[in-house]
Amino acid sequence: MTRRTDWAESDAPPGGPAGVGETWPDGGSWDGPHGGGREDGRGRSFGGRRAGDDEGGSRPRGGRGRRRRGFGDPSAEDEGAASSSRAEREASSGDPAERARAICLRLLTGTPRTRKQLADALRKREIPDDVAEEVLSRFEEVRLIDDSAFADAWVESRHHGRGLARRALAQELRTKGVDPALIDEAVAQLDSEQEETTARELVDRKLRATRGLDRDKRIRRLAGMLARKGYSQGMALRVVRQALEEEGEDTEFLGEDGEF
Repeated sequence: MTRRTDWAESDAPPGGPAGVGETWPDGGSWDGPHGGGREDGRGRSFGGRRAGDDEGGSRPRGGRGRRRRGFGDPSAEDEGAASSSRAEREASSGDPAERARAICLRLLTGTPRTRKQLADALRKREIPDDVAEEVLSRFEEVRLIDDSAFADAWVESRHHGRGLARRALAQELRTKGVDPALIDEAVAQLDSEQEETTARELVDRKLRATRGLDRDKRIRRLAGMLARKGYSQGMALRVVRQALEEEGEDTEFLGEDGEF
């Protein structure tokens, strides 16, 4: 897999940032250093768009520098919803199955979707549950819906594109209705070593911007950035400690594993 580094430190997983006095994703807390605290990775394609496209990434197209829409792009979500509404209005048949198929096809053209996302869209448009179930099952049979491929591509895109850790990726997939077993399989693509390598790359990118700040503020800012991306407290502080030690900062007040 090609590593991309268009990470945005402002992206936070569901639950918000873990700043001073706030709770970390693994249940710890940060009180300061002196506190007490497509084709996816399997060669599959679906949804009318290459699944591995980075979310929010920009890539020139036609020489005009237009943004490529991908996972999680609000403009793609809005466009898909608008197109779906037009498809429903323009359907010449009153058959709810035809309406359901048109809605799903329009939404899948905008960006890949999970079965639950499509089911929710059909429910909002008052498609009968039995009709929706039949249409969605058919779409799964022909691989227009593939939650496993969606989850794999999501992990690929969001980890290498935004630097998110396994915890944050799993939470995002849960909100999209992906089956827990498929989530576990998808996030298993990342091991602890790869996750820590990405965390260090994120810190290295941010380190220069913190120079000139006092030591405690640098630690809070760097560790908080990793916390917002789903990294555990122990890993975040360990990575920050190593980065600061290489710059000559005194980090003796932190334990071997970043504990206070």
